[in-house]
Amino acid sequence: MDNRKKKTHLIKKNRSSINQTVEFSPEIDRFIKTRHKGTRPWILAHLFHKNNKFFIFFVLFTTIVAANLNSASLIVLGMTISELMDGNDSNFIFYIIIILILGISVPILRLFNYLVREILAQRLERDVRREFFTNLLGKSQSFHDQQKIGEVMARATDDVRMLNFMISPALSLIIESFTSLVVPLIYIALFFPPQLLLAPLIFVIFFLFALRSYIHKITPVTGILRFEFGRMNATLTETLNGIEVVKSSTQELAEMKKYLDKAMNYRDAFIKQGHIQAKYLPLLFLALSVTFGLTHAIYLYYQGFMNIGQIIAYVGLISLLRFPTFISIFVFAIIRLAVSGAQRLLNFMNQETEIDENLEGSEKIFEGNIKFENVSFAYSKRSQPILKNLSFEVKPGQTIAIVGTTGSGKTTLTKLISRLYDVNEGRILIDNIDVRNMALNSLRSQISYIEQDVFLFSTTIFENITFGRTSSIEDVEMVAKQAQAHEFISKLPNGYNSEVGERGVQLSGGERQRIAIARAFLSDPRILILDDSTSAIDSATEDKIQKAIRNILKDRTTILITHRLSQIRWADLILVLKQGEIVAKGTHEELLRTSEEYRKIFVKKFDVDLDYLLKQCEEKL
Repeated sequence: MDNRKKKTHLIKKNRSSINQTVEFSPEIDRFIKTRHKGTRPWILAHLFHKNNKFFIFFVLFTTIVAANLNSASLIVLGMTISELMDGNDSNFIFYIIIILILGISVPILRLFNYLVREILAQRLERDVRREFFTNLLGKSQSFHDQQKIGEVMARATDDVRMLNFMISPALSLIIESFTSLVVPLIYIALFFPPQLLLAPLIFVIFFLFALRSYIHKITPVTGILRFEFGRMNATLTETLNGIEVVKSSTQELAEMKKYLDKAMNYRDAFIKQGHIQAKYLPLLFLALSVTFGLTHAIYLYYQGFMNIGQIIAYVGLISLLRFPTFISIFVFAIIRLAVSGAQRLLNFMNQETEIDENLEGSEKIFEGNIKFENVSFAYSKRSQPILKNLSFEVKPGQTIAIVGTTGSGKTTLTKLISRLYDVNEGRILIDNIDVRNMALNSLRSQISYIEQDVFLFSTTIFENITFGRTSSIEDVEMVAKQAQAHEFISKLPNGYNSEVGERGVQLSGGERQRIAIARAFLSDPRILILDDSTSAIDSATEDKIQKAIRNILKDRTTILITHRLSQIRWADLILVLKQGEIVAKGTHEELLRTSEEYRKIFVKKFDVDLDYLLKQCEEKL
């Protein structure tokens, strides 16, 4: 408990500096400040996180050493040729050994260099992916309602992956390129006539100016590339998620055209990048510089200032400039793509959520009293209110049914209880405590929600029922029997270890609902919310499940969203919603006699004569 309090204090202190709330935080967010400082500080914070700085130092050190050894080997080669041409072979074996040692040392150093830079790149991708996923989990439901799944997936996969490529190979090659520019110039200055610096020095100056212009031009194009990739991915995901609707409506051609339009936009962005790269002049200017340098060296040879060995060594050194020139056209494009991807990640992560995890909030065990006090809610500030000035109370252990026409706000009302959304006005109390003053984990762990559109994870039936809980197979079988699911599960080839497929596609709607009901039974919630949870179940099975539900409802507060007579009749209280307002409340019999809106809903739903229903109520009384 002390560790939890310490973690709570540190997380609260960390957040307070930038006034950001989250729904979920498994640990202290070490990058929360740098995320708000911009892309570069955030990337640097990840690069130098923990012991990464030692890997960076090793990469820098080995790159510089390898560049020096590479240049030194050319100097020794020139000296060896000069000695041989002068007829002096006494040091020949010595030079051969030096060249051999240098030739072996460079690839060995680069091997370790590549290994370490790859470790660094993988660490960066791992940490960013973890941070992004955790941040997404911490966002409120209202945030996720506004996002396209494909767009989020593009960020979580491709944009994060680009940060890996930024380190290996891009950033590592830039460091290697820089040393390949500077070190040969130093060796030329030390071992050759100073006038031979003219050609490579002019080239380096021109190269740096051209590179700056290239980066300036390529930057907006890389942003467009990442944006268009996200749109293309979003379209693909949306089409695949709705593939059943697409096929049943014979809209394959329309969806193909929609996707191809996005793909063409992505292609056009690549063409723009290709046009910029095609105009990259340093490659041409390098060839001119090497030619001019060689010509200059030959001229100095005839003037007696150089020998053949020195010319060979000089041309070898100036040719080393080919690597940074050639590689820069690719690595800086990768860098810009990675930076654009990082910016897209930050745009998501820096959006503040509306729900606070509230680690210091109340964690008491519920008795189950729920009270709405003048509650109003709208999904956004610009939209019309969904719920308007709702006030009612549910006593512990009571069952309340909510009925109303489509769009009256029934489902929204129930989602406010577990703080999937926060109210705009008024407050919701559980056991006389505002839900906003409760620890979010404690609040939601005591509420079980079964929706009409049941979501199952693409794993086994056992894991779907236990979901987040450690339970034995005996416990799972017991709740499955209560939910009338054990019989069909036992007939599956692998029983409770059978895979249900994506979103439970391998099961029928009724089977999915029964698994969801079993999951709710296993969680033993203090508050149970059933949102038309038996809509896909046949009448015979429903009768059996109703008995199990009646058993689980004992001593716990239940909220039903339903129009089924079998469920409505045993509710202690019924609320009738119309356009977000409570227009009537009472028992089934009372509402049939007093509420015109309730009678409209009920008679229309069941196609039953109203006089007959009223007569039934009078007989019951």
